[in-house]
Amino acid sequence: MYNVFKDANEAFNYFYDYINRHGHNHRDTKRVVNIGMQILNPTQNLITNNSRKWKKEYAEAEWQWYLSGDRNISKLGDIYGKVPIIWQKMADANGNVNSNYGYQWNRNNQLQNVIELLRKDPTTRQAVISIYDGKEASKYEFDTPCTLGITFDIHEGKLNMTVIMRSNDLWYGFCNDQYCFSELQKLIARELAIQPGWYYHFANNLHLYNNKLNF
Repeated sequence: MYNVFKDANEAFNYFYDYINRHGHNHRDTKRVVNIGMQILNPTQNLITNNSRKWKKEYAEAEWQWYLSGDRNISKLGDIYGKVPIIWQKMADANGNVNSNYGYQWNRNNQLQNVIELLRKDPTTRQAVISIYDGKEASKYEFDTPCTLGITFDIHEGKLNMTVIMRSNDLWYGFCNDQYCFSELQKLIARELAIQPGWYYHFANNLHLYNNKLNF
């Protein structure tokens, strides 16, 4: 499935209704599979749906945590004032998680390499950040990253971005992830002195947990 939306909130509203109507029961969720969505204005990354009651303050704290590159949840607590229970459940005995995406894109200087690749060759097809790595799956006992990777390309003078996810909870995951990824897109665009283009978001499994259905 492929759809085009003006902004993230429009995408959220559409897929919330779609999953409720057409999703298939899967464990403790309703899910749809192989979902692609193109967001034309990724800088408009606020979720304004009244039922969702999304908090920009938290999403921004998560983004600042990613920027720190510190994968310990105590850093998020320092920024936000507390650590959400979901992160506490995902952390290992030392408080570290694999799903701090800033930690991941700083490994082997992935983020800086992407910027340099695009700066040297705006036509490159190699501007890719890898997140999930099956070669180290043995380290995913508590926390398996939901994002597989992020690709970037420049078209007509604008920076486009594609995010590929193995699994994505629409209620929490998509709303906060799209904010952080669109902020990453803006950051790279600024480094290249160009404007963000579109943001394409693909999820192999897009779902809602049963307690978030039919709001």
